[in-house]
Amino acid sequence: MLQQERHHQILARLDLDGQVKVKELSDDFHVTRDCIRKDLAILEKAGLLKRIHGGALCSRKNLHHYQVKERKSVHVKEKQIIARKAVELIKPGSMIFLDVSTINLELAKLIYQKDMNIVVVSNMVDIINVFAQGGQTRFLLLGGEFNRSKDGFIGSITIQQIQSYQFDLSFIGVVGIDAYEGKTMTYDVTDGLTKKAIIAASKQSYMVAEKAKLHQDGNYVFADIADFTGLIIESTPEEQILTQLNRSGITIIE
Repeated sequence: MLQQERHHQILARLDLDGQVKVKELSDDFHVTRDCIRKDLAILEKAGLLKRIHGGALCSRKNLHHYQVKERKSVHVKEKQIIARKAVELIKPGSMIFLDVSTINLELAKLIYQKDMNIVVVSNMVDIINVFAQGGQTRFLLLGGEFNRSKDGFIGSITIQQIQSYQFDLSFIGVVGIDAYEGKTMTYDVTDGLTKKAIIAASKQSYMVAEKAKLHQDGNYVFADIADFTGLIIESTPEEQILTQLNRSGITIIE
C-alpha cells in the first residue's frame, strides 16, 4: 500500500472511530510501527490529527456553528439519548436551570411529556413553546439582552437574575471540551460569563454534550471540567479521553 493510500485509510478510520492505534495500523497495513508513526507525524503536521501515546485522535475542530437554528438538526439522535439520561437525574420538587442548548430543548420536551412537578428556569426562548400548553411544571424565563444567534438572553442583566437563585441542578451546553487541558469552551464571551454564573448558582451542574464536542474547540474558555458535577454524553468516549476525564474527578454518565 502506498503512503498516500495509508493516509486516506488512517483518516477514514479516525472519522469513524475517533482514534487509531499504532499497533493495529501496523498489523492491518503490514508495515512497521515506525512507518505508522511517521505517517501519523506527517498527518499531525498537516493538522489532520493529534498524536497520543500509542496512536492518534481526531484533530480538534472549530466548526463555528453560532446559530441555534444551525445546530437543531445536527446529532439529533445523540441529543435525545443525552436528554433521556439527564431527565433521570431530576427529582420531584426541585428547581433546575436549562442553559441555552439544543440538547436542553430535547430535555425540556421530556420534562413536559412526563409532566414533572418541578420548577424550570431558563434563558432560552425556544423552551417557552415547550411549556406553553400548561401542565404542573412551573416555568420561569429570565430576561436581559437578547442574543439572536443564541436564541436566548445572556449578559449582565441575565447574570444578575441568575445570582438571585440557588438551583438544585443545572444542565449546561458547551461548544467544545478539551479533556487534556481540562477546559470547557463556548464561542461568545458573554455567553461564557452567563454559563459561569449558572454553575456558581447551582448545587450540582452537568455538562450536556455529544461525544463530538470532545474533538471541538470554542473561542472562549468559561470553566474547568472539574467545576462541573458531571458530564452527560451519549456513549463511552475513546479510552484515552475517558482516562483524562476521570482524572478531573467528575461523574461521567455515558
